[in-house]
Amino acid sequence: MRIRERIDQWFAQQGWQPFDFQKDLWQAYAAGESGLLHAPTGQGKTLAAFLAPLLAHTPSGPAPSVAPLTILWLTPLRALASDTAQSLERPLLDLDLPWTVATRTGDTSATQRKKLKQRLPSCLVTTPESLALFLTYPETRQRFRHLRCVIVDEWHELMGTKRGVQTELNLARLRAWLPELRTWGLSATLGNLDEAREALLGSELAQRARTLQGRAFKKIEIETLLPEEIERFPWSGHLGIRMLPQVVKRLHAAHSTLLFTNTRSQSEIWFQALLDFQPELAGRIALHHGSIDRKARQLAEEGLKQGDLLAVVCTSSLDLGVDFSPVDQVVQIGSPKGIARLLQRAGRSGHAPGQVSRILGVPTNAFELVEFAAARDSLEIGQVEPRTPLRNSLDVLVQHLVTCALGGGFEPAAMQKEVLSSHAFAELSEADWEWALRFVTTGGRALGAYPHYRKVVELEGLHRVTDRQLAQTHRMTIGTITSDTAISVRYANGQRLGTVEEWFISGIKPGGQFAFSGKRLELVRFRDLVATVKPASQPKKGQIPSWQGGKAPLSSELALAVAERLAQPASPDDPIELSKVRPILDLQQSWSHLPSRERLLIELTETREGQHAFLYPFAGRLAHEGLGNLVAFRLARENPASISISVNDYGFELRARQGLFLDRESWRQALVPANLLDDLLACLNTAELAKHHFREISRVAGLVLQGFPGQPKSNRSLQASSGLLYEVFAQYDPENRLLGQARREILERQLDLTRLKATLERLETIEIDLLYCPRLTPLAFPLWAQQLHTHLSTEDATTRLENMLADLTQEASRGKVESPEVLS
Repeated sequence: MRIRERIDQWFAQQGWQPFDFQKDLWQAYAAGESGLLHAPTGQGKTLAAFLAPLLAHTPSGPAPSVAPLTILWLTPLRALASDTAQSLERPLLDLDLPWTVATRTGDTSATQRKKLKQRLPSCLVTTPESLALFLTYPETRQRFRHLRCVIVDEWHELMGTKRGVQTELNLARLRAWLPELRTWGLSATLGNLDEAREALLGSELAQRARTLQGRAFKKIEIETLLPEEIERFPWSGHLGIRMLPQVVKRLHAAHSTLLFTNTRSQSEIWFQALLDFQPELAGRIALHHGSIDRKARQLAEEGLKQGDLLAVVCTSSLDLGVDFSPVDQVVQIGSPKGIARLLQRAGRSGHAPGQVSRILGVPTNAFELVEFAAARDSLEIGQVEPRTPLRNSLDVLVQHLVTCALGGGFEPAAMQKEVLSSHAFAELSEADWEWALRFVTTGGRALGAYPHYRKVVELEGLHRVTDRQLAQTHRMTIGTITSDTAISVRYANGQRLGTVEEWFISGIKPGGQFAFSGKRLELVRFRDLVATVKPASQPKKGQIPSWQGGKAPLSSELALAVAERLAQPASPDDPIELSKVRPILDLQQSWSHLPSRERLLIELTETREGQHAFLYPFAGRLAHEGLGNLVAFRLARENPASISISVNDYGFELRARQGLFLDRESWRQALVPANLLDDLLACLNTAELAKHHFREISRVAGLVLQGFPGQPKSNRSLQASSGLLYEVFAQYDPENRLLGQARREILERQLDLTRLKATLERLETIEIDLLYCPRLTPLAFPLWAQQLHTHLSTEDATTRLENMLADLTQEASRGKVESPEVLS
């Protein structure tokens, strides 16, 4: 029986029918095409991509032996590799095909790695880092000679990151070896498909490639858990845990639940809160996030698959790929902050074709009710955020050049052509290429005197690495994932619980308690980057670890959808979330105005702290951070004053003793797009920010070692090394491209320069509603409360906040209010 007939028969046995997009991909692959498949989660992307090379490369007659390495399957998370391999093995076993599947990631055992050195499987599931490691060995080109297909799973997760850039360069290397290689990317949540295809394949190949769309957006039901009472002056985070009884009730109403939080700290808080509220949940719920030990994560995943757990409290560590078919409910704590994230998480339930995905939103403040309603609006029209691919990440390029020099060497002209074929470096200038080549061969102008920075040498016409110790060091530190120093948390018997960041554990004295990995722990000692702990003998509420960089800003698309929802008048057709939050919106309209996309609302208010200006551009937290600093700088330049800033996803607050009660034209001038970059560089300590960020770049470029297994370097040591290099480059090699990259990435990643510029251009075209408000409005209150905690002690801030809240609530209950004054 022909392979296609066997596959059709197998589909029928499962009670399935191949979808049109699956058959289209099989046909496109058979014709030698590459491309991108975009389809909702749980609709059969994996089978579409995997069966295509099986159909094309399985002999019609009996196969003489096991197929050689034919398929390379790239996954963004090593935690997904094992689950993916199991999914791929199922059709091979059912169809009795002579194909094998194996994984190679950082979690692969030494025994399995040794087997892979002897023989590669027919399909290898691996990560971008492990693929780069393969490329450091000269024999890899010969061992990959039968490779016909690369499948990049969850491409949206890699795209727009340095891991995506590394993937692009790895694929360019494979295509240079194997010009007929076919590449297919899989994604469920992308808003810029053409650009995504080009980033995956490179400009030239992308012109001949296909973009295939799966079935229409999967049916997703979004329900929001409504609080019994709505305060008219909400602030961030105070509402969530209050809804714990309602959440527990919904957990018991389902067979199994994934309870998503947006940060690891929030997942720890919710896990402890659930156990405190209902101790009998012990053993029936589990905790899962990226800092917990891998064995504990695997136990949680297995418990969910087997149906042994009622719920798993998790973060984005379970966003992707893993097929938890028993899960029939997803709970999202707090706004997802993005449409794509909500779509991805909702797809974890009903993870099969034809099934409905359901997600229950739990707001942590009243305005998040509007965010859930706005997200539903966006999903109904199929709007998803784009991912912007990175360009000219020179730290990744110099790492890749050393990788290729190790893996058999390269000829510069051919390597330059190969690098330029990738989307990430299609615009690489000749000067930047020459700099990168000099950097890996000589160390550049500032480091040329140090032999260990001269990594690559020219030998018989090829650029190679000949130093064995340097080769070992590069292989052990390859990759683009950087983070603060990870401190291992262990019991005295050596049992590992996971990792926390150094800055957190350094603030806890021996005997102090903290909650981690779902347990209340007492610190015994902290030595040699290991925190030894024991179960707390008298458990009490302790600190919850927090991890830097974990808070996601509201996406541009969702922020504007929220502004549009807020501006709409009350209607009988309003979603239930808007009906519930309507008293707040009515109060905001009565005391001020409701913001909208077409008008910028600026509220001026006076309290005993001084004058306040609240601006609501609805551009997201990162852009507002840049905007707040920019506007404060421009105002102080005209009238010198000390101005403090507070930001959230909806707007920002400026506070000063005086000087903020300006006219409309003055605010207009403070918001012009002209001279944006110059003013940002002048108002922010970008040199210090870039110096801090340079630590990450220096690690990726191989200038600073992150440490070896069992011998990690402390964060202080890393900071000193990268800081010293930064000073050396700044003084002796100011044109060093890595310095420029650090400054550029600070502007884009920390201040979201692209969105900031687009926001200023939008604000330039709309009207300004400038109002003097006698009191803090519902929109202003969370910004005021947030800044209060940064200037007063916790006790003083809490007292001040409660007093202000009581005053405002009393004024609101009177019914009669003083109208805001419209200023010219």
